[in-house]
Amino acid sequence: MRPDMAAEATLQPIRRYNMDGAILFADILLIPMGLGRNVKFEKGVGPILDPIDPGEVKALALEGCADRLSNIYETVARVSEALPDHTTLIGFAGGPWTVATYMIEGKGTPTKEGAKRFAYANPDVMGRLLCTLADASADYLIRQAQAGAQVLKIFESWAEGLSPYQFEHYVIRPTKRIIKRIRAAGIDCPIMGFPRGAGFNAVTYAHETGIGAMAVGTDTSIAALRAHLPKDMPLQGNLDPLLLRMGGEALMAGIERVMADAKSGPHIFNLGHGVSPDVSIDSVHAVINAVRGQN
Repeated sequence: MRPDMAAEATLQPIRRYNMDGAILFADILLIPMGLGRNVKFEKGVGPILDPIDPGEVKALALEGCADRLSNIYETVARVSEALPDHTTLIGFAGGPWTVATYMIEGKGTPTKEGAKRFAYANPDVMGRLLCTLADASADYLIRQAQAGAQVLKIFESWAEGLSPYQFEHYVIRPTKRIIKRIRAAGIDCPIMGFPRGAGFNAVTYAHETGIGAMAVGTDTSIAALRAHLPKDMPLQGNLDPLLLRMGGEALMAGIERVMADAKSGPHIFNLGHGVSPDVSIDSVHAVINAVRGQN
């Protein structure tokens, strides 16, 4: 990845929309690359990885992994220098379970069944894989913070459909390990988590991992969830991304519902997940103006 182009991709929305936060333009599968795995991206398919065999986990190259991703830290530094003072720069990494599912299944959108089968059949190996990914991700986030990221975010995109036992072992424990390692390195910036689609497991996530704020997917009521979380924990979300694609009255109604649902506590307005390429600029402007109370 070229730092100049990645920095430009990160900065363009800030120049156009004057947003309060910028998030690093990168991919969650850089960690497997740093660990020595083959990763490629095919148009119309997504990421393709060589599926990892249980016997290969022990050989993952944690030493030097963070150094192999130095172009990311250059990107962070470039963006940090160019951002206005009022705009917060968010660095991020994929959650260990999510990254592991890609490494095990080796394809663009994992079914997660293959990863679960791997974990059931090889519990000790799965534990080693998640610990390695947690340590690599922590080191990666530490370096982002040192380069200028002011907030760190952990995207556990495939948290849906896990039993409480699985969630504890595959999500909670690795996330706690990441945050403990970051804090031990002297990094004290806020850390957010996004256990997408986690259902009631998100409550455990909020209380036990050490995060200071949490993103919420479209499937969850912010008001209902807030009653079960640590007092005054900021929540982020959770407009349906489809509404941003549709625009018009449906979009405006969706914005009003999210803002009403979130009014009882600290809230960072955002989508419930990512922006798709077919979203119109007019729709983005409409959301920003509505949230800011502008006509």
